[in-house]
Amino acid sequence: MKNMATYDFMETMRNTNEWLGASARAFGSAPVFGMVPHPMFKMMAAWGRVTERSFARMVTKPDWGIRTVVADDGRDHLVEPVVEVARPFGDLVRFRVASRPQKARRILVCAPMSGHYATLLRSTIASLLPDSEVWVTDWHNARDIPVSAGKFDIEDYTLYLADFMRHMGPDTHVVAVCQPVPLALAATAYLADIEPDAQPRTLTLIGGPVDPDAAATEVTDFGRRVTMGQLEQSAIQRVGFKYEGVGRQVYPGLLQLASFISMNLDRHATAFTDKISAEAKGSGSERDRHNRFYDEYLAVMDMTAEFYLSTVERIFKNREIAKNEFVVDGHKVDFGKITRVAIKTVEGANDDISAPGQCIAALDLCTGLPDNLKDNHLEPGAGHYGIFAGKSWRDNIRPLVLEFMDANSGEVDAATSAPAKSKTPAKTPTAANTPKLATSNTGTV
Repeated sequence: MKNMATYDFMETMRNTNEWLGASARAFGSAPVFGMVPHPMFKMMAAWGRVTERSFARMVTKPDWGIRTVVADDGRDHLVEPVVEVARPFGDLVRFRVASRPQKARRILVCAPMSGHYATLLRSTIASLLPDSEVWVTDWHNARDIPVSAGKFDIEDYTLYLADFMRHMGPDTHVVAVCQPVPLALAATAYLADIEPDAQPRTLTLIGGPVDPDAAATEVTDFGRRVTMGQLEQSAIQRVGFKYEGVGRQVYPGLLQLASFISMNLDRHATAFTDKISAEAKGSGSERDRHNRFYDEYLAVMDMTAEFYLSTVERIFKNREIAKNEFVVDGHKVDFGKITRVAIKTVEGANDDISAPGQCIAALDLCTGLPDNLKDNHLEPGAGHYGIFAGKSWRDNIRPLVLEFMDANSGEVDAATSAPAKSKTPAKTPTAANTPKLATSNTGTV
């Protein structure tokens, strides 16, 4: 009951802050204060609006918000997210574009289960839709999953990915972002061994911890410092009575959000101070840059306790992926079995979550893969978010990823917007494009 009480206490605190914000907004906006020329009341109302919205977003799943896409005919075509495979802990969602001829390029985007919803990749998916058919793994909030649905750890996650790849077929291009990178690699190796015909055509790994020890960050330092007993005692709670998953052990999204914010506390504090000032001056808006970002960033979901703990223990502490010792459902995964799936890694030079070196380690693990099917890209000046959703992704990385897919797909069908081309070998990693690692005194690259 202790862990359930702390879960409900966090929810009570969130609810109380939302109420305080609403009260301050209503009180400071009372018409009578219009006769009092004092900025305090405007500041009170502005603080209330920002506070109420911020705490309300923490329990609301964002909408995909991808309504139309411009096709080759120059017309806007409606986009409808459709659940193609429904599973207890996550669905395979397809973004169906109405009245548009099918694109030949089929992309499965593996979204992270690291505290945020899959909608965090909204801009990534929107950028791929004009030229491709796109699917995404839409993970469910653990607080809404009954205990009767059973457990869900990194092995189950890997099997989900393997099932989704199997469902989509061998002409699939898989893009994994951040946390699922090592598990998408494991799922591909798993299929390569037991069902080779179900392997995807290409695998693009973006900023993920294949080998966390390759470059230190605050995340890897934390994984080394804390013991599994300490982690379970301090981070794991039971879902309270308000949700359908009552009694399920989880790593609460609110705790994960607190850790996210603490990593860049000064930046977030400045952002909220500036937003409150803008609201007080009357220059704020409903869909300004601050609200667009934080409506997504503050919306968090709970992870199952077994998934969170097994990630820390097996990926970060024991380095089972990096050592090629990962086991899925009693089956030893061997990355050397991957022999025909073209693999590209993408890293950001300023990534402080998964530093350069952690992701490119995947290429060394795939000993059976020819060098002409391996590629890597290090984006100068890019942080973690930028390599999959920011300017770096739009201007530099996305074109390279699509080119890599087409280069390893044989002839591209005329249905795609890209010109047809023959298969060309992917660029082989060399000393010139392999990132050099340097660590500071704080352990951050």
